[in-house]
Amino acid sequence: MRKVCLITVSLFALVAALATVVASQQSGAGQPVPTRQSTPRTPDGKPDFTGVWAGPGFTHKVGPGDTDNASVTTYKPENMSPFKPGGEAFMNRRATGNAITDDPTAACLPNGLTRQFLSPYAQQWVQTPNQMIVLYEYMHFFRVIPTDGRPHARDVELSWMGDSVGKWEGDTLVIDTIGLKEWMFDATHDFNPDRLRIHSDQIHVIERLKYIDPTTVSYQVTIDDPKIFTAPWSQEFQMKFHPTWKILEFVCEENNRCMFGKCSESDVQKPTK
Repeated sequence: MRKVCLITVSLFALVAALATVVASQQSGAGQPVPTRQSTPRTPDGKPDFTGVWAGPGFTHKVGPGDTDNASVTTYKPENMSPFKPGGEAFMNRRATGNAITDDPTAACLPNGLTRQFLSPYAQQWVQTPNQMIVLYEYMHFFRVIPTDGRPHARDVELSWMGDSVGKWEGDTLVIDTIGLKEWMFDATHDFNPDRLRIHSDQIHVIERLKYIDPTTVSYQVTIDDPKIFTAPWSQEFQMKFHPTWKILEFVCEENNRCMFGKCSESDVQKPTK
C-alpha cells in the first residue's frame, strides 16, 4: 500500500488528487509481505532491478503491510553548481498566471523526465539481457533503455523523456539521457506557487543505480545543463522495492475538475438543497 500526500496549493497536487490512486487497490493487502535476503541477480550475474518501486518521491519509511508515504521532492539548491551568467534568471521563473506555462500538468501535458524522477507515484522496472524498461504510473509514461553500451543516435529529436542509453559499470547501472525539451525541472511551485524552475534543451542527465541492501537502491541523478550551470552536479536519492505493489491505471483527463487551473465543484462540494 502507499499513501499519496496532497499539497493543496499546487496544480500538480490537484491533478494528483484526480488520478484515482487508491491505496486499498494494492495487490497483496492483508497478506504476509515477502522479504528478500540477498540482492537479486539475473542468470548472467547482473543485479536485477525487476519489480515495482517507490522512487525518490516517497519517504521510504516503510510500515506494516508494505506501506510507503508519498512526498513531493525537489532538487536542492545546495547541491547545484554555480550559475553561469544569466543561468539563474533562465532557470528560476516567476509564475505568469497561465497554467500551460506555470504547470503544464494542469492541462494533462507531460511533466518531463527530471520531474518524473521525483514523482510520488510507483514505477515498475522490467529488466531483460539488453534492455531496461521503466513503466511510470504517473501519466503512464514509459522508457525503453538499451543497456548494451551503444551510443546515442546522431539524429535525436527533442522530446519530454529524451533519448536514453544504458551500460553497466560493475554492479552499477548507468543511464545517459540527452534530447530533452526545455521544460519544467521539478515541482518547486508546490512549495512556492510564484516560483518555477525550468531546464534548457541542452540538459544532459545521468542516472546511477546500485543496490545498497536487498530492497533499497541508491539512485544518483547528475545534471549537466551548460546553459545554466558552470559544471555538472549530483543529488542522491533512493528507491525502495515493494513486493506487493502494482502499477495502477492513471488517466489524467478523467474527472479532471481543474483543467487549466480552473476548478469546478465536485458533487460532494456542491451545496445541498
